[in-house]
Amino acid sequence: MTIQHTSSYYAASANDTRLRPALQGDERADVCVIGAGFTGLSSALHLAEKGYRVRVLEANRIGFGASGRNGGQIVHSYSRDLDFIEQHYGKDTADAMGRMAFEGGRVIRDFVGRYGISCDLKDGGIFAACTDKQLHELEAKQRLWERHGHEQLELLDETAIRSRVGTTRYVGGLIDHSGGHFHPLNLVLGEAAALESLGGVIYEDSAVIRVEEGDKVRLHTAAGSITADFVVVAGNAYLGGLIPQLAAKSMPCGTQVITTEPLSPETQQSLLPRDNCVEDCNYLLDYFRLSGDGRLIYGGGVTYGARDPSRIEELIRPNMLKTFPELADVKVDFAWTGNFLLTLMRLPQFGRIGSNIYYAQGYSGHGIASSHLAGRVISEAIGGQAERFDVFAGLPQTPFPGGRLFRVPLTAMGAWFYSLRDRLGI
Repeated sequence: MTIQHTSSYYAASANDTRLRPALQGDERADVCVIGAGFTGLSSALHLAEKGYRVRVLEANRIGFGASGRNGGQIVHSYSRDLDFIEQHYGKDTADAMGRMAFEGGRVIRDFVGRYGISCDLKDGGIFAACTDKQLHELEAKQRLWERHGHEQLELLDETAIRSRVGTTRYVGGLIDHSGGHFHPLNLVLGEAAALESLGGVIYEDSAVIRVEEGDKVRLHTAAGSITADFVVVAGNAYLGGLIPQLAAKSMPCGTQVITTEPLSPETQQSLLPRDNCVEDCNYLLDYFRLSGDGRLIYGGGVTYGARDPSRIEELIRPNMLKTFPELADVKVDFAWTGNFLLTLMRLPQFGRIGSNIYYAQGYSGHGIASSHLAGRVISEAIGGQAERFDVFAGLPQTPFPGGRLFRVPLTAMGAWFYSLRDRLGI
């Protein structure tokens, strides 16, 4: 089979291939959401459940960005963990964020259960330690998360992790039994259908080209406009330059993923006997899991500035074979890249523009659970209960040093340094 570099495995196995129409003419809404990914649809669905009249404008297709291209793993907390947050922003902020750090996964499971979303949801996520130093750090993570009330964790020694991951690469690990994995595009498509069942409307191929701020916000597309009391900006790495003050605070990056041909049941059992998902503890980490139809999905690496690598398989396959050398003769059917949004402090950026435009962006690689949490707290803020939203909005949003010209090379240098530390085990 020819490797499909232009289409992800997820797109090829989507449950819903319907095309939604583009916006035509002028409309009115209580809330208009820019972007039909996890942040946008979590916000829209929470708001529709509260009775708001919601419209969503998507520049491409539902889940076209990171929400439909990611590794499909529920990983709790944030890209910077709660000890970092306490050290830099104080105990009160860390405690408040800690109370929310494990909520996003519950939002996902709630949506899947209540709306009957078919997305191959499975339980159990493993953090795998490549070195003794990383294993000690996982022991500290367990203590940290348990201090914030998360007790569904189990430390794995070398024997225990080998009973769950069929490789000699790891010296141990930590399993989060409340973590898990799923088909991300089918989740976001299911959330879209749930929104539509509540009267929400999604317009595809409807890029916002101009925003008129005011007591009522008017969003213009090529063929129409929507006037709304509130707007949620949820374009993340695919927002472009629509709102310049948001672009200056973050940087799009790419991660690469490959998917094998379907594996035999015996091979699946040998690789991942408990069907858990895995991510290692390196700075430029690898992550992998089995799909619902028995393929190995393996991803990792970062391209700064969101440049698509010309040969994704050449970048990722060697790492896959380092973990599972027995797959040397297995074909790769799909290879693709997806963009996520990186912030300087690796923490998400929430905020308001004026009094009625809300935004959430920059999950820095930890967006699956955090974006679902974001939708809930944005809906609370629009409904007048902004305490939890303001915890995030109060975090500093520092631009990258050197501006747009130098942020890519400076960040890449930092990544090279930490990657070298991983290889040296220091």
